[in-house]
Amino acid sequence: MVLYDGVCGLCNRAVRTILKRDQAGLFLFASLQSDLGRQLLERYGRPADHLDSMILLADYGESSEQLLDRSAAVLFIIRKTGGWWRVFGLIRLLPHSIRDRLYRLIARNRYRWFGKYDACPLPEKRYQERFLH
Repeated sequence: MVLYDGVCGLCNRAVRTILKRDQAGLFLFASLQSDLGRQLLERYGRPADHLDSMILLADYGESSEQLLDRSAAVLFIIRKTGGWWRVFGLIRLLPHSIRDRLYRLIARNRYRWFGKYDACPLPEKRYQERFLH
């Protein structure tokens, strides 16, 4: 399960990219602003306004469910979707603290650099069943 900022231009582009790369349909999605997103944030003790990080729940709904955020979430997604963009997985060679510092820099500037929607865009019809609310 990928939780993302639904009004963030960069985040929505990332979701569209994941959908195209995820031919096996491994990932489900929910915006952090949705009821489900807020419930999951609460379950993990995160504030409801915690919108500055993509969050990945590996093994969503299983007893082994695990929360990954920031660069750890990105690296997990890259590893699972494969293809040419796995080259970006080389960022794992950087220390975790540096990866997350870079992630936070982009997160702080994401609206300015990539734009912000007034409301969460609707997914393409063929992907709608993968979006939970």
